[in-house]
Amino acid sequence: MNIAQAKDEIKHTVQAYLKKDAEGNYRIPSVRQRPILMIGPPGIGKTQIMEQIAEECKVGLVSYTITHHTRQSAVGLPMITQETYEGNTYSVTEYTMSEIIASVYRCMRDEGKKEGILFIDEINCVSETLTPAMLQFLQCKTFGNRAVPQGWIIVAAGNPPEYNKSVRDFDMVTLDRVRSIEVDADLDIWINYAAEKHIYGVILSYLQLRKKNFYRIETDVDGLRFVTARGWEDLSVLMQMYEELDIPVTEDVIGEYLRLPEVAEDFYAYYELYRKYRDDYGIREILRGQAQPAMFERLMKADFDERVSVVNLLLDALKEPLCELFETKCFTGTPQSDTLSAAMTHAFEFLEDAFGTEGSQEMLLFVTGLTMCREAAVFLAMNPQPKYMKYNELLLGGGRRQKLLQEIRSS
Repeated sequence: MNIAQAKDEIKHTVQAYLKKDAEGNYRIPSVRQRPILMIGPPGIGKTQIMEQIAEECKVGLVSYTITHHTRQSAVGLPMITQETYEGNTYSVTEYTMSEIIASVYRCMRDEGKKEGILFIDEINCVSETLTPAMLQFLQCKTFGNRAVPQGWIIVAAGNPPEYNKSVRDFDMVTLDRVRSIEVDADLDIWINYAAEKHIYGVILSYLQLRKKNFYRIETDVDGLRFVTARGWEDLSVLMQMYEELDIPVTEDVIGEYLRLPEVAEDFYAYYELYRKYRDDYGIREILRGQAQPAMFERLMKADFDERVSVVNLLLDALKEPLCELFETKCFTGTPQSDTLSAAMTHAFEFLEDAFGTEGSQEMLLFVTGLTMCREAAVFLAMNPQPKYMKYNELLLGGGRRQKLLQEIRSS
């Protein structure tokens, strides 16, 4: 399943496990609340969805990457205590409270949340000395002699063996006590997330055209080479800041995030073209209603890559004032909101003049981009845009969107 489906599955599990009867007892007893084991490639957002689930379910969240721990921090330090049996006193080894269990109690104390999620990442990549403790944790919900408090649900995550040489297989006894969920990288799901996080438009534009380069893991004579969702997101943040500071984004910089040389080289070439299109087409002039006639002819003759780039450049240029309005909460009745409404109208008119008024792949990408942008959705709700409403109904309703997206994928 994809990461969005995994989120729903885990959220539903949390809701079911925390359901109580009239006497305040959990309807599903703790012994039947199987821990969730989520297996998926690195960098697809496993940690982020746990944060979202905890917030939406209004429960606490304690998160650990277990590979950073030793047996002592996970289980607790051994200490000697005295016990008396049949009149004789003996020295007995016990363990102090696990740091991880202590963090759960600390969350309960500091945040006042008696229920929550204990999330353990990279659980199948622990050292050999810690493996027995992890198996005990999944089977018995305990670290050492300390149990996870009632009302706290265990979710563990790990990587498939092809992504990590440190992965250890779980035995059947353990697997028979967990709910196993396998998660795959999914570009369409990530695009929705990326729109919310304001991933740089050049990355969205590139991935719409080079879908196979979204997530790749390869091994050759030089070792492991990879491109992940996390890499794209982190690169987006850096690129936008570099441009703001007027620092050049070089191929070497891109290669520090996209660790597959052919993808880094290809994306850098596309980035250079993207910047060239921004200047050639005069995106700011288009949004002021001052598009040059020659630009229509050029765009109609352009290949699909160039047309997609121009659409995303228009979206990029609109998102900046949209975010500014969103921060001030002044969505209507101001010179800024009026200017933004006019800019949207000019963008729609430009695309109509270039591609016609019956709807096109390019118009679909533009309308979808506005629809997925939270700030644009709020703005359009308060400032109805007739052309947006027209194309939203024409292109996104009645199955038409899916048909056009299929055409785009085959282009």
